[in-house]
Amino acid sequence: MQQLEAGPARLAALEDRIRQDQDYLCRPAANWVLPRRQGGETAHDVVIIGGGMCGMLAWFALNNAGVANIRILDRSAAGIEGPWLTYARMETLRSPKQLVGPCYGYASLTFRAWYTALKGEAAWEELDKIPRTTWMDYLKWYRKVLSVPVENEVEVKRIVPEGDLLRLELAGRNATAASILARKVVMATGRDGTGHPSIPGFMDALPRDRWAHSSDDIDFDRLKGKRVVVIGAGASAVENAAEALEHGAKEARLLVRRQAMPTVNKMMGIGSFGFTAGFAELPDEWRWRFMQYSFVTQTPAPRGSTLRVSRHDNAYFHFGQGVKSVRLLGPKGNEEIVIETSGNVRLATDYMILGTGFTVDPLARTELDGYSDQIELWCDRYTPPKGEESEALGNFPYLNADFSFREREPGKAPWLASIYCFNYGASASLGKVSGDIPGISEGAAWLTRALAAKLYGEDVAAHFQGMVDYDKPELLGDEWAPSLLEPEAVAPLQDTGD
Repeated sequence: MQQLEAGPARLAALEDRIRQDQDYLCRPAANWVLPRRQGGETAHDVVIIGGGMCGMLAWFALNNAGVANIRILDRSAAGIEGPWLTYARMETLRSPKQLVGPCYGYASLTFRAWYTALKGEAAWEELDKIPRTTWMDYLKWYRKVLSVPVENEVEVKRIVPEGDLLRLELAGRNATAASILARKVVMATGRDGTGHPSIPGFMDALPRDRWAHSSDDIDFDRLKGKRVVVIGAGASAVENAAEALEHGAKEARLLVRRQAMPTVNKMMGIGSFGFTAGFAELPDEWRWRFMQYSFVTQTPAPRGSTLRVSRHDNAYFHFGQGVKSVRLLGPKGNEEIVIETSGNVRLATDYMILGTGFTVDPLARTELDGYSDQIELWCDRYTPPKGEESEALGNFPYLNADFSFREREPGKAPWLASIYCFNYGASASLGKVSGDIPGISEGAAWLTRALAAKLYGEDVAAHFQGMVDYDKPELLGDEWAPSLLEPEAVAPLQDTGD
């Protein structure tokens, strides 16, 4: 590949190398999972909900391990899975370009390998941060080169227990059945995978056409010439403020409850393989302390995203201005949004964008409707010391070590152990291994080993019987001839007197 110039030919050579790597590593392994049927219907070994980065990696890792009967479903159209071309509006990724991401131990599957094959080593050296749309191009290639069988425009509406299995009720343009059976379900559903966008109560009185959450599909062209207020100072807040300004907004004002802008990403200071491997083994008090401190200090918006806002003369950052109330006032047809802040400021605007992030709330997930209240949460398990309280963190699910949900009351919902939380909701229990680029491959390996062990253990009697029944000889009987040993050929034993 080195002798080829960057471009399509070199990319084709890289793809050949990936196939060769898999061949040399004997991957994927032969399928070893025994088929399971119920009522005449064959159950899938695993169904993965979500065909973005986490979902595709989970499929690749499981498939490599010899788990072949997998479905991977995504409600989005092909090519727009995940946030990268929808509500993510940053110009570049925060993660350093050299992080290996979802490569799963294959150097030839890294972003760097793909990028240098297309553009060359000089372009790689010149690259600072990875453009967001370029990252999505890489993920599209990842899907193509690995032949990941994502079924797009298929939505899982509900997961219900059915005997020892799980039934997934489906909807969507490409759903080929009303429901399917699965032994295990992996929820690779991203940032809002165990919750929903966080909407503060002060928005209740405002008509829906006058505001949006940062995760919404916002028509920024409509904001040309408008006054815009953005709530928050995190990445999503500043990125949406930048979009509004770049689309001609008259002004964009960020209302920030804190007295100062967060400037230090504390989690960057402890990133290591030790943290990734060791976090889940820590006592509850230490896991809580790490996560609660990161919540309190808050991850700052990237420097580039913040400069993207502040370079506009009509951008304003207002600190110490939490929102107390929001009302619509004025003559009909010409109403203004009036905001009252904790800093005793009254502010009029035309449109609001909430950069308020996502709430982790398993009880709100429609897929788990009917038994979500049986999921054990951190608030059920751990009472933090004074000064470390966090209602938001308390709503995270308290997971088993294999990413599966735990029952709040033993025996009430045993099927929860067959649903795996491979998304942001796992971070309080297991760390940053199920969504963020740095640790995603380690998380997938962890999930795969645990899930394979569960599948094998459930069928251990049948696997043992398979060993008993196995009768393919390695020796055919013609490899030797028996020899007789004559008695006189044996030397007499000497009596040593001991």
